[in-house]
Amino acid sequence: METRQLGIWMCTALVVGNTIGMGIFMQPAALAPFGLNALTGWVAVIVGCSSLALVFAALARRMPQADGPFDYVRSTLGGPVAFAAIWSYWVSTLVTLPTLAVAVVGYFISAFPASQSIPPAVLTVAFMWLFVGVNLLGVRSGGRVQVITSVLKLVPLLLVLVVGAAAILAEPAAYVVNLPTTPAVGLPASMAAASIALYAMLGFESATVASARARDPERTIPRATLIGTLVVALVYVAAVAIGMLVVPQATLAASDAPFVTILDSLLGAGYGRWLALFVVISGLGCLNGWTLVVAELARTLAIKKLMPEAMGRVNRFGVPWVGLLVIGVLATFIGLMTYSDSLVAGFTLLSVIVTAANLPLYACCAIAMFLLWKRRPGLAPPALWLAGAGGLAFTAFAFFGVGLESFLWAFALCFAGLPVYFWMRRRHPDAAAVATPKM
Repeated sequence: METRQLGIWMCTALVVGNTIGMGIFMQPAALAPFGLNALTGWVAVIVGCSSLALVFAALARRMPQADGPFDYVRSTLGGPVAFAAIWSYWVSTLVTLPTLAVAVVGYFISAFPASQSIPPAVLTVAFMWLFVGVNLLGVRSGGRVQVITSVLKLVPLLLVLVVGAAAILAEPAAYVVNLPTTPAVGLPASMAAASIALYAMLGFESATVASARARDPERTIPRATLIGTLVVALVYVAAVAIGMLVVPQATLAASDAPFVTILDSLLGAGYGRWLALFVVISGLGCLNGWTLVVAELARTLAIKKLMPEAMGRVNRFGVPWVGLLVIGVLATFIGLMTYSDSLVAGFTLLSVIVTAANLPLYACCAIAMFLLWKRRPGLAPPALWLAGAGGLAFTAFAFFGVGLESFLWAFALCFAGLPVYFWMRRRHPDAAAVATPKM
């Protein structure tokens, strides 16, 4: 039976499908305070993510037997650095749960106005625990929910893009007046905007995990990753630009459901409420999927003796039930501790924490690529060296844009992994000697 079944368009679809998530539905409001810096920030994100996409594709091609980014980093920078990078990534997936839940609540209240009497914090926690429960019933149960909701996320996105573009092209003078004039375009504001925009692009490297099933992976994976990244980024930039033109800056910045605000401005009050229903369904699907991802990643780390064995303990459905419960408690704590009176402010803070926690893994993978190709420099074309340098520069650019509060949160959560690492090394001193894939 042919195992390599994925061509360039299927791999591209994998990147697009895995990257488009709930982030885009909050981006117009989260980026509104930055004015035109939102667009310059997005330019930096497009260049940076394209560079990092090529880095991940090159690593997947060079180390086809590796178990993802952890092995890339471990084989070049050593076990402690690899643990720090993968722990930071796990923290980012954990913080993603309250981030998604907060975003869903904003649209849920728009779709069901009667829910305004319920404190948003209560709704946020309830949605997270709903999908902890769904996933405790087994992967098949969670998978069915994911299949139903995955396609629906495209409906509100396409509706706003099509209706917005048609309205702007038909009468551009009526919308140009909404272009923000403050703050002035500058490096600090562009850095901050890029750190928010990057959250919506997380997952762009997903085609590399399917390299074993791709036809002609050496050509397919880099091309699909780059094409998919550019397609998603351009769609996101179009959505942010339409929101910027259709809704006044102050109104958009204060919106807890920006796509509802945009559609109401285009078609009239009330139409956005129906769109909100699709966003809620889409967001709940994302929350379901990420709950499973966080639990499975914890189980994988437990199997590798990098987390306590209890995190990998499964119930009769084959689900890491202890890990899911621990994740539910931690996500609840993070969600409540970062709670804000404004849902969009809470989303912005959480999304930047997620971005900050992802950056160590991206930086380490870029450095890993340089070290791998330094050992055999003749195998690396100049364009690949340029992509690695661009990816490393972009991680530094985004890092300086995350802001002090988000940095301290990410630092504290990532630093919390050190006791876990040393405790597990003490209990399993031979775990570090696990064979590293050949390069």
